[in-house]
Amino acid sequence: MKNKTTIHDIAKALSIDASTVSRALNNSPRVNQKTKDRILAKANELGYQRNLLASNLRKNETNTIGVIVPRISRHFFSSVISGIEEAAYDAGYNVIICQSLEQLKRERDIVGTLLANRVAGVLLSVSMETNDYDHLLNMKNNGTPFLFFDRHCDIEGISSVLIDDVQGGFDATEHLILKGCKSIGHFSGPQELSIYKNRLAGYIKALEKYKIPYRPELVIRSSLMEIDGAEGAKTLLSLPYKIDGLFSANDIAAIGAMKYLKNEGIRIPYDIAIVGFSNEPISEVIDPSLTTIDQPGFQIGQISTKLLLEEINKSSNSKKAKKTILKSSLIERDSSRK
Repeated sequence: MKNKTTIHDIAKALSIDASTVSRALNNSPRVNQKTKDRILAKANELGYQRNLLASNLRKNETNTIGVIVPRISRHFFSSVISGIEEAAYDAGYNVIICQSLEQLKRERDIVGTLLANRVAGVLLSVSMETNDYDHLLNMKNNGTPFLFFDRHCDIEGISSVLIDDVQGGFDATEHLILKGCKSIGHFSGPQELSIYKNRLAGYIKALEKYKIPYRPELVIRSSLMEIDGAEGAKTLLSLPYKIDGLFSANDIAAIGAMKYLKNEGIRIPYDIAIVGFSNEPISEVIDPSLTTIDQPGFQIGQISTKLLLEEINKSSNSKKAKKTILKSSLIERDSSRK
């Protein structure tokens, strides 16, 4: 295996001191520009690559932000990451992206790895299994700035960037009611997570506004995967009364339900109208196209990064947590267009 080029190799090739090479590569004013140019040219010729990690560890600081998302494959999280990377790049920071795959153990391990590598800060959206916050409290006690986006935990002093999930759930349910639906099912996620608790609260709030009785058997909790949507739809069809609407807390479970219902000969939206949440790209191309609640992912990523960088660059350790709430919007498509 070929050894990597070091500053000593560059120094030997140019017959100068290694300390001069090091200063030049760090753009020190103690080295004149002509010498810097010679050293940089030779470094490129020899394929020299700076070890930023070692350099950062020596300085006990990094210009790297860790990002933890449940699943990179979800369009919402990929759009958030795009916003994070753009804002971080503009500020001169690098980004390490990790995914928990909705597992608490994996999330814990990732946090430990990021702390061991001394990242400047962390942006995270917690997993569906996260009901124990010890690893997050450890990060807080360690002094590493971090911030929640989309999914958060109530930890004192920690900021978050969220959407108004109660309003989103209300808008989705009200839309179905205004389309004539009276018996509306709801697919929800783990109630330990505020986003699903709040979307359920929005669903109930809309029912109350239009004086439609709340029926707990119409609320089906799951991990909101596609198979969960199919199983949920099967459960709703087994009830002794007719279901004419469905609000799912994400698009993936809604699409699973749509596939199952179509196979059962249920006409969408005429027999059952459906609304999802998150505006996944597939929701526009599936037949019928899925009405959904759109989240401003890119904006969430940018705002989250800017707030985190403000915390990283504060000279004082004292800080006041900020909760930033953004609006969502309903996109009407064929699954509810009667």
